[in-house]
Amino acid sequence: MTVLIDEATLQARIKEVAADIRSDAGDEPVLLLGVLKGAFMFMADLMRHIGGDVTCDFIAVSSYEGTTSSGEVQLRKDVDSALEGRRVVIVEDIVDTGLTLQYLHRVLERRQPKSLHTACLLSKPSRRKATVPVDYIGFEIEDKFVVGYGLDFNERYRNLPYIAVVDSEA
Repeated sequence: MTVLIDEATLQARIKEVAADIRSDAGDEPVLLLGVLKGAFMFMADLMRHIGGDVTCDFIAVSSYEGTTSSGEVQLRKDVDSALEGRRVVIVEDIVDTGLTLQYLHRVLERRQPKSLHTACLLSKPSRRKATVPVDYIGFEIEDKFVVGYGLDFNERYRNLPYIAVVDSEA
């Protein structure tokens, strides 16, 4: 594996993204909606740095089998919180094809949040199949398979404190 984004660079950018979210929200409460499993580390650090009134919930969807996107998104776990009238930020680990995020926006907008934004740690614009709004982006990366900081390869490597590119021999 080759380190793509080191821990210090990750943490510095997360603080900036958190500041942008809080600036846009003002004093309003923010609900972070983490997409499991990959976004849990990003969301935890983001939440620590947003400050003010911030709560969290989780949703789980799946569109990957191993390293390949199936193209079909399935809801695995729904949110526990009511979204109506709330400022909601979907927290994603990575926006790749955009199909998962497109699905989430469609499902969550029906619940009438006051606002619905998206924060992603990583974005791969070259892979987009769906046009989706991404309001807060940590890093744009090339089309490489990455792990670490919540992202996995067959459930491994989530615990790495940095983002790494999986080499072909891994």
